[in-house]
Amino acid sequence: MMLSDKLYLAPIAPNPTHILDIGTGTGIWAIDIADAFPSASVIGTDISPTQPTYAPPNLTFQIDDAQLDWTFPANTFDFIHIRYLHGAISSWPKLYSQMFRCLKPGGYFQHLEPNIELRCDNPNVPFPADHVFNQWAQLFYDAGDKIGRSFRIDQAIMEGWANDAGFEDVTHKKFKVPHGPWPKDKRLKEMGMYTGLYMDLSLDGFALFPVGQILGWSVEEVNGLVERMRGAVHDVRNRTNSDM
Repeated sequence: MMLSDKLYLAPIAPNPTHILDIGTGTGIWAIDIADAFPSASVIGTDISPTQPTYAPPNLTFQIDDAQLDWTFPANTFDFIHIRYLHGAISSWPKLYSQMFRCLKPGGYFQHLEPNIELRCDNPNVPFPADHVFNQWAQLFYDAGDKIGRSFRIDQAIMEGWANDAGFEDVTHKKFKVPHGPWPKDKRLKEMGMYTGLYMDLSLDGFALFPVGQILGWSVEEVNGLVERMRGAVHDVRNRTNSDM
């Protein structure tokens, strides 16, 4: 929905032959892109075997750690896709360099990450420093810094990685993502309902490892944080949104 019902925005070739999805997770995007380009060879990699056993014939799932040295030959892929890997990569510059090596000349990559700092849709209504939104973001920053896998990802940082790796024509696009049904616009309202449900179901899982295990919070303390976060997200007065 955020990409206007498109799987990607990069101006890739009309008939790509090789596509790579890094951190494919459940494999949904890889399956959709394989269906969209049945003549292309699509590979989805992840460190966890959570992909379905059924997949289009032109799609292969591989258990692989993208942080290690890639074994793909140089100039292999027309398109490389990354989404939602913040807090999972110890060296983004290395990952970008490996993408650059493995893309064909004229190929593209697309990297989509959320900003974990939630805010009010009205920029004139800042949340105080002790607000749970700011506390939540800082805890994740602290956890990522502690294990060397940063959650600090923004436009300037990502563009710097791309430029340093040798990429040209680097383009940054920012999207507003509502976290509830407060927008008047029909599309944004529907997106906000989905995002709010996603947050509602995911907050516990988000916090348990970084805040609980890495930062040493007790289960009771994590549960209290999650409940305060959930309440703030659902509070329509906050008109909660984030950037992608």
